[in-house]
Amino acid sequence: MDPETPPGGPPAPTSLLMWLGYRAAEDRIAAALDAAGFGDITRAQIRLLAGIDDDEGTRLIVLAERARIAKQTATALVDRLAAAGFVRRVADPDDGRARLVRLTARGRELIPVARAEERRVDAEWEAHLGAERMAGLRAALAELRGLVDP
Repeated sequence: MDPETPPGGPPAPTSLLMWLGYRAAEDRIAAALDAAGFGDITRAQIRLLAGIDDDEGTRLIVLAERARIAKQTATALVDRLAAAGFVRRVADPDDGRARLVRLTARGRELIPVARAEERRVDAEWEAHLGAERMAGLRAALAELRGLVDP
């Protein structure tokens, strides 16, 4: 039986297959963060943190757009992240009325943990698919990114 076809049904859409891979990777990253002592961060907060530009910080509206959530939701998530010590708000040097969200030292501590788990996921998937198929998958997804994330 074709692994893409559920029993008695049509083949799964490509978008679903991609989402299942994303969800599995996110599960692994969240578990790694929890094991490393960052159990006080939710998946929604992890997704929002992933959108913060490293050194300069990022405006809240940009974080909301990147996470595909409402500004009010992003505000609530940033409030909780700030209370837990992962981020801080600072004045935007380009616009005195605006604020930037920046990672704190604690927020930066979780990045290597997440990146290491991302590398383990990639290695596991490559071991399963083989180097050539994994390279093809990465190339196809990178090309698709130009269409879906201009």
